[in-house]
Amino acid sequence: MSKFDSIRFYHDEEVPGILQNIAHHPMVKSLIDYTFPEYSNEQVAQLVNSIQSIRDFQSKIIYHTLQRVLENSSEGLSSSGFDKLDNNTSYLFISNHRDILLDTSFLNVLLMEHGKIMTGSAVGDNLVQKQLFMDLAKLNRNFIVKRGLSPRELLDSSKLLSEYMCYLLKEENRSVWIAQREGRTKDGNDATHQGVLKMIGMACDEASMMDYFKKLRIVPVSISYEYDPTDKLKMPQLMAKMAEEAYIKDKNEDFINLMSGIVGQKKHIHLHIGDVLNTELDEIKNETSNVNKQIQLLAKIIDTQIVGNYKLWPTNYIAYDLLNNTDRFNAEYTDKEKQLFLRRLELKVDKNNETVVETFLEMYANPVVNKLNLQNV
Repeated sequence: MSKFDSIRFYHDEEVPGILQNIAHHPMVKSLIDYTFPEYSNEQVAQLVNSIQSIRDFQSKIIYHTLQRVLENSSEGLSSSGFDKLDNNTSYLFISNHRDILLDTSFLNVLLMEHGKIMTGSAVGDNLVQKQLFMDLAKLNRNFIVKRGLSPRELLDSSKLLSEYMCYLLKEENRSVWIAQREGRTKDGNDATHQGVLKMIGMACDEASMMDYFKKLRIVPVSISYEYDPTDKLKMPQLMAKMAEEAYIKDKNEDFINLMSGIVGQKKHIHLHIGDVLNTELDEIKNETSNVNKQIQLLAKIIDTQIVGNYKLWPTNYIAYDLLNNTDRFNAEYTDKEKQLFLRRLELKVDKNNETVVETFLEMYANPVVNKLNLQNV
């Protein structure tokens, strides 16, 4: 039994059997009907029988599902920076996190289209409580991050996760995606949690942590949505945080967020591949030998790239101007775009509740603020 069996995604030889087991589940049938509405039952059976690996599952079903999602709920996915990646090299993509499923899914769509190595991607076990969701996640090359553990269990789990990511990158030449923080950014402030970097470094087999990180080939990734399809759903948690109250998730909340992200209107989406961190790690190593300080400096470098490469949309500039009662960025949007955003605001929140309106606007305006702050440093 592999030490990674409790968290790993499926091996290729396991894929046909797993897929045959779930192929007749109503949700899987709905997925295939959504993706291939013109297929007969015989064609669906032929498709399922042709899948012999994770690559097959992703390229023959999931890729086309995501194209359908883009067609039905967006005005297109654009990208930049993929020319920096070597086709045969694995990378550790550390990304900002806005949508439960789509952030890593769109990255893999683009990696496939550019002929790069696709990722094994971290997913919280809170999203795969049902066996069907676990199977679909592992068929899509997701590995499991365990949540809600005791301090001792968390330490052991983090070590195992770190070792598995290291194994994928260095032994399997498999790229890895992980969010820069646990959970999605709710307020538009993308920031790398140092705990994520410390977890990644637990498998360090070098005298210097920065030398180890260089071997992992860290690449910051920025993804931005013109409309956040789950903006309304993020509001209760933001309001609870503002009131300094504990927020307790509804038992179906993660699933509702996941489905809303898929079907909700996103308008334009952009994903940027940052620079592979290399000389920056040497500079950190030369500046201090204190590991905690090194982690702080590394988090700052990742944040600088993610914020700096984040594509701002008209919605971001509109929200900034509304929030600050200014027309500073009115050249960045049209009156029609402003009216559409105001209409969305009215539909999503109570416009008579000033605090709620302000919180909603901040969600869209903060990326502008963060980029301005970065330019002023």
